[in-house]
Amino acid sequence: MRGPVPLVIVAGFVLGLLASPAEAAPTTFVHPGVTVSRGQLDFARSKVDAGAQPWKGAFDQMLASKYADLNRTPKPRAVVECGSYSNPNYGCTDEREDAIAAYTDALAWYITRDERYAKKAIQLMDAWSAVITDHTNSNAPLQTGWAGSSWPRAAEIIKYTYSGSWANSGRFATMLRSVYLPEIINGSNSNGNWELSMMEAAVGISVFLEDKASYDKAMAKFRTRTAAYVYLDSDGELPKTVPSQNLNTRDKIVGYWQGQSTFVTGLTQETCRDLTHTGYGISAISHVAETSRIQGQDLYGTDVGERLRQALGFQAKYELGTAVPSWLCGGSLKLGLGPVTEVGYNALHNRLGMGMTNTQTLTERNRPAGSNNLFVAWETLTHGDNPS
Repeated sequence: MRGPVPLVIVAGFVLGLLASPAEAAPTTFVHPGVTVSRGQLDFARSKVDAGAQPWKGAFDQMLASKYADLNRTPKPRAVVECGSYSNPNYGCTDEREDAIAAYTDALAWYITRDERYAKKAIQLMDAWSAVITDHTNSNAPLQTGWAGSSWPRAAEIIKYTYSGSWANSGRFATMLRSVYLPEIINGSNSNGNWELSMMEAAVGISVFLEDKASYDKAMAKFRTRTAAYVYLDSDGELPKTVPSQNLNTRDKIVGYWQGQSTFVTGLTQETCRDLTHTGYGISAISHVAETSRIQGQDLYGTDVGERLRQALGFQAKYELGTAVPSWLCGGSLKLGLGPVTEVGYNALHNRLGMGMTNTQTLTERNRPAGSNNLFVAWETLTHGDNPS
C-alpha cells in the first residue's frame, strides 16, 4: 500500500487549484478567434448563400453601409486626440470607423470571397499601422479600447482566411503591441464600461499577438470588473468593487452607482446613468466571453454568464417599455441600449438553453442589428441564432 500523500504536495495541489482561474490563455490560440470563429463565419456564409433570414437581410444591411464602401479613403493620424465625449475630436471618429470598416470588409470578404474586400481591409489596416504613434487627452484609454476592439477582429479574419499577400501584417502587429496595448492593459478606474471595453481590446489584441501573459492579465481584470459592474443578489447587501477604486463605504458605492441605493439582480453600475453606456459595458462582457469560449475557456457557465444574462434581461425589460418603479433611478431611465444583445442571447439562450424572454423579444425586434459606430457591428449576421 502507498503511504499518505505528503502534506506539502496536498497544499501545493490546493494552491494550484486556487491559482488556476488566472491562467486563462489557451496552450494554443485558435484563429480566427476574436469574437467570431471560423465555424460561425461558415454558418453565416451558408445562410447568406441560401438567402435565409435574418442573415441575408443582415448581410445586405452591412454591404449597403458606408463601412463596406470599396472607395473608402482611410484617414490615419500619427496622434489621435480625444477629449471627454470626443471633444476635441482629432481623428477619433476616423480611427473607430476605419477599424469598423476593416472588420466589415473582412466579413464581406469571407462571405463573398470577393478579393476586393480583403484588399480593402488590408489597405485600411496598413494605412493606420504606417502612421499612428499615440492616443492623447482624457478619452485616450476609451478610444484605444474601442478602436482596438475592431482591429484584431478584422486582422484575424484576413490573416487566417485570406491566401493573398498581407506584406505588412508584422507592422500591424507591432502597432497593436506598441501603440494600443500599453494604453489599455493596466485598466481604468472610470465608469465600468471603460475598463470592460479596454479589456475587450486587450484580450483581442492578445489573441492576435499570441501573447499569453497579456491575455491572462486582461482576463483577470475583466473578471474583477464584470463582478463589480453587474449586481447579483448573491453578492450580498452591496455590489462587489474593484480594489483599486477604494469604494470602501456604502456612500462611496452608492455615489459610484449613479446615486442608486437599492440593489437588485441585473442592475448595472451605469443603469442610472443611461442604457446606452450600460449597453457598451454589456456588449464588451459578451465579446470577451465569446472570445474566451472560442479560445477554450467557456465563461458562460460561470458568474460571468449569469451576470450577463441578468444584465441583458433587466435592461431589456425597460427598453421594451416596462414602467420604471420609483426606487429605480428616481423613477426615470434614459433608454437606448443599442445593438448589443445578439452575442449574449445566442450563447446563453440558444446554446445553453437559458430562459431569456425579454432579451429574446428585444433581440428579434431589433434585427438586423447594425453598428453603434464605436465597436459593435453586424452581430445578427455573425451571431444571430448561430449554433457554432
